[in-house]
This record gives sequence, structure tokens and C-alpha cells, in this order.
Amino acid sequence: MARRQRSRADDGAGRVRVRRHVRSAAVRQGAGAVSVDLVTFGCRLNIAESEVIRHRAEQAGVDNAVVVNTCAVTSEAVRQARQNIRRIKRERPDVSVIVTGCAAQTDAQAFAAMPEVDRVLGNEEKLGTAAWQSGARVAVSDIMATTAARPHPIDHLEGHTRAFVQVQNGCDHRCTFCIIPFGRGNSRSLPIEEVLMQARRLVGNGYREIVLTGVDITSYDDGGLRLGALVKRLLKELPDLARLRLSSIDSVEVDADLLDVLANDARLMPHLHLSLQHGDDIILKRMKRRHSRADAIRFCDEVRRLRPDVAFGADIIAGFPTETEDMFARSLGLVDECGLTQLHVFPFSPRPGTPAARMPQLDRTVIKERAGRLREKGAAALARHLERQVGGTHQVLTERGGIARTAQFTPVKLASPLAPGMILDLTVTGHDGRQLLAA
Repeated sequence: MARRQRSRADDGAGRVRVRRHVRSAAVRQGAGAVSVDLVTFGCRLNIAESEVIRHRAEQAGVDNAVVVNTCAVTSEAVRQARQNIRRIKRERPDVSVIVTGCAAQTDAQAFAAMPEVDRVLGNEEKLGTAAWQSGARVAVSDIMATTAARPHPIDHLEGHTRAFVQVQNGCDHRCTFCIIPFGRGNSRSLPIEEVLMQARRLVGNGYREIVLTGVDITSYDDGGLRLGALVKRLLKELPDLARLRLSSIDSVEVDADLLDVLANDARLMPHLHLSLQHGDDIILKRMKRRHSRADAIRFCDEVRRLRPDVAFGADIIAGFPTETEDMFARSLGLVDECGLTQLHVFPFSPRPGTPAARMPQLDRTVIKERAGRLREKGAAALARHLERQVGGTHQVLTERGGIARTAQFTPVKLASPLAPGMILDLTVTGHDGRQLLAA
């Protein structure tokens, strides 16, 4: 069985970075070998779903095919997907190319019109069996008609040290820059018992760390039980789970139980990736966000009081329509006022069909320049964070490629490669501006 993987980002917390994973698998079915390759872009939810896709395609007898699981969060993500589809067909003209994921859901006909594409499946269809068996060239249903989250148990995630467990899908909010609700549908949550069952399965298969993932996980609601109640149940009923981590959260939705467990259970990792998006109140209103600048600062101060070792990452958009230099300066200032250490910076790109695409746009050179300044600010904040860790001892989870991650999700370069999945204490001897260096 041949497998290969290439990733542009880590496999832990945070939602919207563009990443690409390639996975090849050949499994025996009867007398023949069925070959399905997967190329995955986008969030951790996509990664978890790709594991389901692989099983569905293999069960349906799909052979000699590449499945591209796309992301639609930015225009760049869509561009990269289209570019990779063309490359795949150019390098492997004999394979069938099947496109699915959020970009396929929001713009099925554009992908169907590509000569390199053989089939297009929607986000619901990719996880079922009927569409894989039918052979229909385009199978994309109305995602807004989907009202329930369906469990899709998996045993492992190929190439990943930590496991991703889906707890929620979709989003009820309509941020003016975001196309994702139209790719994922409205918010729907998995029952707590289903989440527990999946987590037990993965812990039983040797995973030491689990990341809870979804489109908007802080909107989790199982009959009035919120994300905090889910986290408490997981930690109580899975004593063998060493580390539990959250993917991107919306601070305004965080419930009291979640704050309580963050303060009182060390197994919930002290790293929160926040969907902040901007530091100016006027822009936040134009984005249709539900928090203010003061809300973000107050939240970070409160969490830091409850869990002093916490580290914060954040998504911030540079160059949103109508953003002035003063407004942008407030995003820069938010890095220090919230004590952010890891920034995911997104130069604004208009997504067709969203309100922000119809607003007065900034010049692309201005957007690029501001994104660059914001990245510089983030790099300086990360360097200060790394410097503070030097000389200390940290408990880390080892990964492939000779690195490990601290509880705060800070990467550590190992002195020599270790087997992935080990939890051990390491002394930090220095840093290179991007990661810690261990003895």
C-alpha cells in the first residue's frame, strides 16, 4: 500500500488556513486492487471527512481515481484547488478526477465545466454511499435543506498524530465576507453520545490527543447542552485521553462550563484560536461580527486570569472594504492588547455572492501591504512568545518530521527524530524565530 502526504500547515487547532494533503491508498476488494488518492484542502473538518470519503469511494468500487476535497474560504483556496486539478490531470491523464468539498458545493457548475473533472459531488453526497455508487456526473443537493449532523465513525486519520472529532457542522451566522454557510449549511450538532463513541474509538486505537472540530464549534448545542458540557463529559468518561484540544472558537459564544473546565482541568490544552477578524468596531459591524474590540480584549484577560499559561492565536483579515489606516492600526494594536502569539493573516478577497463583495474595495496593493505589516507584527509576537519559553521544561506530543508540540501548540524542533505519538518532557534550549529548539 503506497501512501504519500504533503501539508502546508499543522494538524492542530485553527480553522481557515489553506492546506493540501495528498493521500494514496490501495485496498484489496475481491481479486482486484482499488486505488483512491485524496487531495484535501482547508480545515480539519475536511481532513476528518476525507477519511470517510476514502471508505465510501472504496466501498463503491471506485478505482484509479483522485478525489479533490476542496475549500472555499478564500478565492486563493479555490484557485489552488483548480490549479491542482489541472496538474493532476496533466501528470496522470489516465485517472478519474472527482471534485467535492465546499468549493464544489458553492460552484458546482464551474468545476463541472473543467475538462479535467469527471465528477462533482456536494458536501452531503461525499459522505454518503448513494452518490458514489450512482456514477452521476454532478450530484450536489441543497445544503440548506440539511437539518441534522450525521455521525461518520473513523478508526484513524492517516498521517496525523492527533485525531480530529467532528462535533458540529454548518453555521447560522452570516458574516458579510464569508461564503462557508452556503457550502456547509446551517448549524447542526452531533449528539454527545455520538461524540463520546467516536472519541472512545480513537483513544482505543492509540491516539493521545483529540481535537474537537466543526465549522462553528462554540455554537454546539445538543438539546441545550453546550460545548462546555460536551468537553466535561469527554474528560470525565475518557480517563485515558491525555490531551483534548479545541479548534477555532468564537469567543462571544463561549459558555460558563467551558471556562470552568479550562480553568480546572489541565487535560484541556491551554491554546485557543480565536475568530477575531478585526480590531476596529466599525469594521466588525460591517463584517456583521457579534463582538466588539472591548469584548475580545475582555475575553482574553478573563481566560488568562483563569488559565495563566494560555496562548492565543487568531484569524485577522487585512484590507476589508472601507478599512482606513486608522482602522487597520486598531487591528495591529489588538495583537498586543489581546496578547496574541500566533496570527493567521488573510488579505481580504471578495467572495462572489457575499455582501462584502459589493462594498467599496481597497486597492490590492494596499491590502497586500497591510497584510504584510500584520504578518510582521505576528512574527514579532511569536518571537517574544518563543523567547519566554527558553530554559523551561515542557510536556510535548511528538509528531512526524522531527517536531513536537507543547500544550500551547508551539512547535518544538527535536534534537533527533522520535516516534510520533509520545508524550514526554523536554527542555527548551533556544528558538529560531519560528519554533522552539529542544535539547
